[in-house]
Amino acid sequence: MSNNEYPHKNRITVYLAGDSTVSDYSSSFAPRAGWGQFIHRYFDDTIVVKNAATPGRSSKSFIAEGRLESILKQIKKGDYLFIQFGHNDEKKNDPSRYTEPYSTYKSYLKQYIDGARAKQAIPVLVTPVERRNFTNEGRALNSHGEYPTAMKELGMEKHVPMIDLTAKSKGLFQELGPDRTKDVFLWLEPGENKNYPNGVQDNTHFQVAGAKEIARLVVEGIKESNLVTLQDRLKK
Repeated sequence: MSNNEYPHKNRITVYLAGDSTVSDYSSSFAPRAGWGQFIHRYFDDTIVVKNAATPGRSSKSFIAEGRLESILKQIKKGDYLFIQFGHNDEKKNDPSRYTEPYSTYKSYLKQYIDGARAKQAIPVLVTPVERRNFTNEGRALNSHGEYPTAMKELGMEKHVPMIDLTAKSKGLFQELGPDRTKDVFLWLEPGENKNYPNGVQDNTHFQVAGAKEIARLVVEGIKESNLVTLQDRLKK
């Protein structure tokens, strides 16, 4: 039985381009984790996930370091490129990373979209996952300014499938509230974990349980965005 008789079983690679909230971490950082570490668990074995997300990168610096180019050298027809940036594009005091939402941010994101399409791969925009940010009354706040809106605008202009992870994650955090979101984010007591002997209160990065929850939201977005070839390969 050659693969040609069963074309739907040909392997598809899903490439992830993003920042620290998406990336893989070695055990020395555990329990810190990015959602990209867990997304493969939702798919059957015809999907390969290549997580190229790297901590601290913006849509601009990821390109400047040749990371997009490296993905585009490997990506094939029918593969996917998921693109989540925003956290580090916001760093106004760092010219190597900062982008302006409606101009440079959009123009860098276009390079991912056009690059994937030139190789007949499918780009998917993912708005930046929210931070843990509440009012004193416990209302979840937006923490990414105009970036999610700019990305959504670009998605409409370029007809790119879009997962609004900003809205999905904010909804989840609102539901959980200020206390229970500490189990999503990297909040640890002193002495609780040998990798963080002094404890940690991190409102940006996830621990394993949280990264799995965010991966689940991304999969929900895959279903809603009607990405048929990916939906067909989700584990039943």
